[in-house]
Amino acid sequence: MACALLSASLLLPSLSAHAEGKIRIAQQFGIGYLILDVVRDRQLIQKHGRQAGIEIDVDWSSLSGATGMNEALIAGSIDVVSAGVPPMLTMWDRTRGKQNVKAVAALGSLPNYLLSNNPAVKTIKDLGSKDRIAVPAAGVGFQSRTLQIEAARVFGKDEFKRLDNISVSLPHPDATAALIAGGSEINTHFSSAPFYYQALAANKNVHKVLSSYDILGGPATFNVLYSTQKFHDENPKTYKAFYNALVEAAQLIKADKAAAADIFIRVQNSKLPLELVRKIIEDPENDFTVSPHRTHVYAEELHKLGVLKNKAASWKEYFFEEAHALPGS
Repeated sequence: MACALLSASLLLPSLSAHAEGKIRIAQQFGIGYLILDVVRDRQLIQKHGRQAGIEIDVDWSSLSGATGMNEALIAGSIDVVSAGVPPMLTMWDRTRGKQNVKAVAALGSLPNYLLSNNPAVKTIKDLGSKDRIAVPAAGVGFQSRTLQIEAARVFGKDEFKRLDNISVSLPHPDATAALIAGGSEINTHFSSAPFYYQALAANKNVHKVLSSYDILGGPATFNVLYSTQKFHDENPKTYKAFYNALVEAAQLIKADKAAAADIFIRVQNSKLPLELVRKIIEDPENDFTVSPHRTHVYAEELHKLGVLKNKAASWKEYFFEEAHALPGS
């Protein structure tokens, strides 16, 4: 039903347009959204709006999962949403010539780890019919799309969905608990921070099989923000203030990582130990930046696999022009 509603809504104009000076942002939970936490805590959108001579009303909401994000964006009930690179590219691909969804900015380059508590699993070639891989959204989410790229490389293009057959949809906290406890059918998990830190520390049998960085050829963007052409074009001052706020938040994180950890705990009301949050933010693998890294690898590979119908010439084709001023890929 959700797919049918989304398909139908793509044919309709976006609803609930509003005047310049208001922005509605939806974010998901986790350390991958730290830049947004800093923006929110320091009221940076309002700050940059005032500098541009406009008062901006900011409405924050929390949604879980790319499907809900995409439906809210197309319905016009949210102006900016956040999710992984593959879901954003899917929306860019499906809305070309209609809502023209594009990315606003990256939210950081953070790896995902494919973990297993099965000692026999050293590479994805060792995964068999009795193994089960936990991912947040089997077949379509960031983790599954990344595994599809690796499966195509290892097993051949026609076998790119091979690991989908042994994947199950499970939230990261539940998958982490299953991996640590052992004894369940879930013996593998494509995990994001902070969950892979917790699993590796809690069970000596849990080990890293590979990283999303291995698959993509180096540090790569995990999550992005995206919006519609309508919101971008009809709210230039608000949009620019939002983008400038994101840039400043990334700079603040780099300048004071300890303060950023405190902000994350406070804004997300997180129960994580402060020491763990600081460890994650200070980990050199994790770069909280608005500049996109290796997003075009996804665009190219998913187009080759037929997931995306449209071929992007470069990353700038699916990012709004404000992002073009900074280096990206």
